[in-house]
Amino acid sequence: MTTTEIEITAELVRELLREQHPDLADRPVEFGARGWDNQLWRVGDDLAVRLPWVTESADELVRREYTWLPGLAAGLPLPVPVPQRLGEPSERFPRPWIVTTWVPGEPADRAPVTRGAEAADALAGFLTALHRPAPAGAPVGRGRGGPLADQAEGVAEGIASAAEQGLIPDPDAVLEVWEDAVAAAPWEGPAMWLHGDLHPANVLTADGTLCGVIDFGDLCAGDPAWDLAAAWILLPDGAVDRFHQACRPAPDAATVRRARGCAVWRALGCIFIGDAGVHGRPGGKPTWGPPGHAALRRLLATRA
Repeated sequence: MTTTEIEITAELVRELLREQHPDLADRPVEFGARGWDNQLWRVGDDLAVRLPWVTESADELVRREYTWLPGLAAGLPLPVPVPQRLGEPSERFPRPWIVTTWVPGEPADRAPVTRGAEAADALAGFLTALHRPAPAGAPVGRGRGGPLADQAEGVAEGIASAAEQGLIPDPDAVLEVWEDAVAAAPWEGPAMWLHGDLHPANVLTADGTLCGVIDFGDLCAGDPAWDLAAAWILLPDGAVDRFHQACRPAPDAATVRRARGCAVWRALGCIFIGDAGVHGRPGGKPTWGPPGHAALRRLLATRA
């Protein structure tokens, strides 16, 4: 039986808590959100339960987050969902799950940033704090964090596919940005901690600026350009330069070029998921398309 054949309900969450964390079982439970890999259920005022529900790889990501994020969370300037408890697979639910702190806010795909300067500073501060050398044994990213050349064939095919489907207006210009990024000097510093999945559904906003970052399942070590790409996806027009100036240290020219390529990679993913409903995955994400299109527009407007 796959997880998608199991109906995840408030009662199931209560039963799981009763079995493994009975001191939390009497708290009110309500639905929070349905993501690409996980479902989120709020438990009381300050906790949440996150359960993988589609991809098998989400099991590893749950354990990764539980293992590594608590040691990083205290040094981050934005609220994050700090893992508190681990739930083990059982007859009732055959996959691991976690209890985390609850982070209030609206996902940026539904409530986009409007205060660009404040959000640029907040994003720069968050990534400056997160991007520290990772220890030996830190997890490797799923197609992110490493050399862009490793993704070259797949991204080129993605651009061609998007063009065939009429999803992007100027595929040659998009390919130019990507190829310039692949040609940039590679990252030669230490492997840095990365969030690894900074798209608009994983960043929370309030009053027009950033108020939290969630879903650290793709936490990994590698080239910081993969996270710096978020500036084009999350920030409104005119805010990217301020973001780069606020980062410490400010990224060099080669890192900015690689980050632009990573932003193409991310934007294509958002467009496919939002506009094309890739592979008919459950829980379609139409709100992901607009930020992907906006990112490509910003990238093309500033290409050399």
